[in-house]
Amino acid sequence: MMHQLLSEFMGTALMILFGVGVHADTVLNDTKYHGSGHLFAITTWAFGISVSLFMFGNVCINPAMALTQVILGNMTWGTFFPVVIAEMLGGIIGALIVYVMYADSFKHSYGKIDGDTIRNIFSTAPAVRNLPRNFFVEFFDTFLFISAILAVSEIKTPGIVPIGVGLIVWAIGMGLGGPTGFAMNQARDLGPRIAHAILPIKGKASNDWQYGLIVPGIAPFVGAIAAAIFGKLYLGL
Repeated sequence: MMHQLLSEFMGTALMILFGVGVHADTVLNDTKYHGSGHLFAITTWAFGISVSLFMFGNVCINPAMALTQVILGNMTWGTFFPVVIAEMLGGIIGALIVYVMYADSFKHSYGKIDGDTIRNIFSTAPAVRNLPRNFFVEFFDTFLFISAILAVSEIKTPGIVPIGVGLIVWAIGMGLGGPTGFAMNQARDLGPRIAHAILPIKGKASNDWQYGLIVPGIAPFVGAIAAAIFGKLYLGL
């Protein structure tokens, strides 16, 4: 159990190091890859998740995926809650490490980049704020994400899952990520959002907990439930 929790913690932290790190790299002033854009960012997220899965193996690194595993009978509720805590802590620590790594660039961006943009380095935000539609987007993205992972996991070829998950993230990010930033994972959004709340960032914007808790907080769980049902009824899991 302790090994699993450490794997979930470190795997999530590594995922966030790549993901929040690439946003810091593209957004902040005086970085090597400032302004590289969303193609650069989405690709790094996808490859970073693959690297994390290669390193830490059979992990969820996502509370929504952990819920799916509970519904499918692969994880108990007694395991679910510690796993989610480990993942959330990993999300926080990963984001804090990114801040330390990019501290000079954060300082060079104060007063030049607005607070909302800096907050969005850490957490997702909608392109157009419409909570019911934003909720549906995150629900559907998560449903597709987890359903595709469940399908790929049935292919018994060594190494296929980390590669497959990276491709799934890449495709969803490109095709469906525009409305909300495709969180699909509470540890990915709420963990770094908590880090943003506690960091000494000048001119800090609101953490927008209303959006954070409703859209990337609740919608992925609903998508996870739908994916588990699809897995049972269609994939035969």
